Amino acid sequence: MRARGAATSVTVPPAMTLASVLTPADFEVRLQRYLFDRSEEGRAVRVGEKEVSEQADIVRRYAGLFSRYQLETLRLAEEEATAGEERERLYRLRKTCEGGLIVSELAEAEDALENAELGARVTFQGEEMPLRSAQARLAVLPGYADRDELGGLQADVSAGLNDERLELLKAAEPLAAELSGIADPVERNEEEKGISLRELSDALGRAAAASTAAYERLRDTWFERLLGPERDEVPRSFHVPYMRRLSPLESTYTKERATQVCVDTLRDIGLDLKSTGGIRLDLDDRPQKAPRACVIASDPPRIVHLITRAQGGLHDYQAFLHEAGHALHYAGCDPSLPYTFRRLSRDHALTEIYSYILEAITREPDWHRAHFGLEEADAVSNAEATIFLEALLFRRYAAKLRFELEFWSRFAEDGGTSTGYEEKLTEATGVRYRADNYLADMDGGFYSADYLRAWIRSAQLRSHLVGEVGEDWWRRPETGERLRELFREGTRPTSEEVARRLGFDPLDTGPLVHELAPSS
Repeated sequence: MRARGAATSVTVPPAMTLASVLTPADFEVRLQRYLFDRSEEGRAVRVGEKEVSEQADIVRRYAGLFSRYQLETLRLAEEEATAGEERERLYRLRKTCEGGLIVSELAEAEDALENAELGARVTFQGEEMPLRSAQARLAVLPGYADRDELGGLQADVSAGLNDERLELLKAAEPLAAELSGIADPVERNEEEKGISLRELSDALGRAAAASTAAYERLRDTWFERLLGPERDEVPRSFHVPYMRRLSPLESTYTKERATQVCVDTLRDIGLDLKSTGGIRLDLDDRPQKAPRACVIASDPPRIVHLITRAQGGLHDYQAFLHEAGHALHYAGCDPSLPYTFRRLSRDHALTEIYSYILEAITREPDWHRAHFGLEEADAVSNAEATIFLEALLFRRYAAKLRFELEFWSRFAEDGGTSTGYEEKLTEATGVRYRADNYLADMDGGFYSADYLRAWIRSAQLRSHLVGEVGEDWWRRPETGERLRELFREGTRPTSEEVARRLGFDPLDTGPLVHELAPSS
């Protein structure tokens, strides 16, 4: 393996002519069409319009787009570019080419896993249902024992796919090492994100420790209110979707009002979701529709899909606002930006800032009063519940990052084991996680770190908005004006650059601790 960044002489393969290797500009144009086709296929499968994934067919149609010679051409252009935006653009194109080569090798195996998940069935109390429907139902089952039963059944079915998941990781890892020139997976991801993952994890560990006492008080209160006296002392993770929905309060947070309340909430800060060109809403409920809300930016700012699956409860509102942050970011980028800075990023930490800051509106007591007619005490109580759920998720992801750092540090030796997953997540949250969920719970590219950086950054941004706009930032049009200026930059800045603009050190978790433990 050659040293990173070293120049090399490249021999054109016999089956390839120089004319088939694209200039960076032409590669970017063709890449745009390729990613559009893949995004639209992924959207159709995710929302339940298709029952079979055909990503491998798309990869075959674009077989000439990705090659080792194309990768080397992009690498050499990057090395020859002067520092600045052009070099950054070429870097992102090169990294995307690396990813495309990996996908080219593994597309059929990825399709097979996706189709196995779509075809998996769970039988619960005599009813057979798709695995994804079973996972969605956990949020709405009122009986504690029923959730335990269904949770165990769907977890067993999901764990049955672990061999295929692990084989994909084992196939992808050596390819990523070879193509990037960086053997260590942690170092490789640090280079791409431009941060130290271990320093981030250490800072998050200190933040978790500083907010533990407050979290435990909230946990005792809300386990009792949300799960009832029949709960286990350490409930299993199958009950988290039900808690996130605030299901005992579903008569207040009905799914019928979710879209309008969220649209009105955004309009209060000067962001008109429905008149923002390019955003396409998919709010329908389908049996094979994935329960997790998402945004698919097929061609920003022209085509951006916002996808949710409402089930009733506060989580519908939080998920809608969260995904609206992504959608408004991508649909609000300057269309004159190069495609790379409208669609490609080093990671997802930047766009998650905007999702988190809009979701944070649901933690404002006056938001609950304004939109649901609650008395002050109830509004304060329900807002406190959202702080508890936010703290639970933060602690879960901080523990997940620690596990993933250990997982990838030992991957070359042990081939990928669950060691530490159950213990770390259970200790951090007071919720029991099954060890065999470790692969289904693992997003690629240390996405957990991107979520966590966004937690830090959105708290910094909220602190900044409180200081600059006021305590009622969440209903002031000035907030939307400031956010639109950030959206226009597309994916160009990094999360850490945003921190410095706001006047914060990127690892300053003080504002986050204040949000998670406001009385500490």
